[in-house]
Amino acid sequence: MKITEVSLYTLEMRMKQPFETSFGTLQDKTIIVVRAKDESGLVGWGEGVAFDAPWYTEETVKTTMHMLKDFLIPIILHKELQHPDEVSKLFSAIRRNNMAKSAIEGAVWDIYARHTHQSLAQAIGGTQQRIDVGISIGIQPSIEKLLHVIAGYLEEGYKRIKVKIKPGWDVEVISAIRDRFGDIPLMADANSAYTLDDVELLKQLDAFHLMMIEQPLAHDDIVDHAILQKQLRTPICLDESITSLEDARRAIELGSCSVINIKIGRVGGITEAKKIHDYCAEKNIPVWCGGMLEAGIGRAHNIALTSLSNFVMPGDTAASSRYWHEDIITPEVMVDTGTITVPTIAGIGYKVNRELIESMAKHINIIK
Repeated sequence: MKITEVSLYTLEMRMKQPFETSFGTLQDKTIIVVRAKDESGLVGWGEGVAFDAPWYTEETVKTTMHMLKDFLIPIILHKELQHPDEVSKLFSAIRRNNMAKSAIEGAVWDIYARHTHQSLAQAIGGTQQRIDVGISIGIQPSIEKLLHVIAGYLEEGYKRIKVKIKPGWDVEVISAIRDRFGDIPLMADANSAYTLDDVELLKQLDAFHLMMIEQPLAHDDIVDHAILQKQLRTPICLDESITSLEDARRAIELGSCSVINIKIGRVGGITEAKKIHDYCAEKNIPVWCGGMLEAGIGRAHNIALTSLSNFVMPGDTAASSRYWHEDIITPEVMVDTGTITVPTIAGIGYKVNRELIESMAKHINIIK
């Protein structure tokens, strides 16, 4: 396949509710949509997941657009590709910028799946026909409000509850959840809000038998997480610290975590995500798929990834209606009693609403 044209759309989508973490509060999410076309006329879709500000990683919407237009797309445009795995090799001279890389690589994977008459899940080696999903709940105005929100999602059948924590919104919150709902599958996500000075506080979470605590320490740390894991019974899950297979290898060898959250955008695309998945499977480290508040295209890629065999814990790929009044795919992602059916039709498995995208687009760039 040979990519002959790439269109970049910048959309601003308003979430139904504000989403608060230890970083801050978000309600308007800028989405980059990538539409790639090959010489045969087949079209593939990708999504950029960076935020407007560099509070999750160093990338932003503006840096993603810069990297796509000025570096990444020119590298692959009009180049003969036999397989999407070649994309990450071609990009290897470019340092980091993983979210930009994954946005265009995802579109190439979609074209490849369509070329080979496979679903994206089949094309990457997925075997699961249905995937379990959990829900990620931001910091709420009060504990009572949080308990009300959790109750609603439990009624909808979500199979794991993840709550955001930060200093001052942690032990009391988790205790209240356990008191109200008992032994539900529960985890806490700290988004790097703590340091080793907080070890005694974090030890208190052991009493609540959490599935895991996600990324308690610095976003780029592996060493201190190993020190912390030795002092906790609660498994540590790494998120921001894992940006590549090499990061995963080092973390596992050091004992920095017992679980890894794989996000396609954070690690630079599906090819690298598969490598991390396979390595973790060899080392008996379970993985799950995290979310970046994606619209439907990114959500579809996450579903395909989660069909791989070592995704044994419910991920963050909730229904489209959890976040958006109207998604950019049809049908929208639906959750039925805590599971999503993995699409079997060729490509990402959903129809992209190009007309809606073009009507919402603040900017459109076409590169030939």
